[in-house]
Amino acid sequence: MAENGRTLTHIGASGEAHMVDVGDKAETVRIAVAEGFIRMAPETLDLILKGDAKKGDVIGTARLAGIMAAKQTSNLIPLCHPLMLTKVTVDIREDHALPGLRIEAMAKLTGRTGVEMEALTAVSVACLTIYDMAKAADREMEIGGVRLAEKSGGRSGDYKRRDP
Repeated sequence: MAENGRTLTHIGASGEAHMVDVGDKAETVRIAVAEGFIRMAPETLDLILKGDAKKGDVIGTARLAGIMAAKQTSNLIPLCHPLMLTKVTVDIREDHALPGLRIEAMAKLTGRTGVEMEALTAVSVACLTIYDMAKAADREMEIGGVRLAEKSGGRSGDYKRRDP
């Protein structure tokens, strides 16, 4: 399916979903960085930063959940290839202006397909974990801004978001 010169690679000629064959692609180092945030009441942010949340270390648990989620992406997203990731990082930092936490995840491998979905999944699950662990204090938290920030490697080349 093509429109404006772009194609949906997971859609066949008759509209059926299929897994892309990456067997003929060259193995290259591929890196993707995704970002997102979770907005919350200032008091909830303070509670998390002080380590006084009822369920324990919110930031550490969310970081670990994000890493684990990146490794499980092909079990969650039907047409993703199972990948042998060589590195996943999840960085969580406070943003008092939000107020809340900003999450950035990086996924890396040497392979035939990109790692954008792994980085996006890591950010999403890290945000959901923060929500789960702090919902007793603040049910009005908002998850947003989950997006690809940059990627490198592969046939389509490098990409970096232009907006901050």
